[in-house]
Amino acid sequence: MYMNTTSLHVKIDTTIKEQAQKTADEFGLSLSAVVKVLLKQFIRTKRLSVELEENPNAYLRQSLKESEKDIKAGRVISFKTGKDALDYLTAEIENEKRRE
Repeated sequence: MYMNTTSLHVKIDTTIKEQAQKTADEFGLSLSAVVKVLLKQFIRTKRLSVELEENPNAYLRQSLKESEKDIKAGRVISFKTGKDALDYLTAEIENEKRRE
């Protein structure tokens, strides 16, 4: 059976290709097979799904710790609606103007 095929030439950073090849090898797949599967899924779903591992940097980790302390200490203001939040901000701006 003859299969009509074509080649796809993609320019990619050498390091990325090497890492992708290593990962494909770990799954027992060729890099070509991985690309074929990804393209078929893209065609079938008409979506591009990318998952990235989230690793917050030191600044974000510190900010989250501070936020947790503020929440536990009751130093937060919550709003039921976006309008409530905007009304609060409007009142704060007005109060600031009166203090000037």
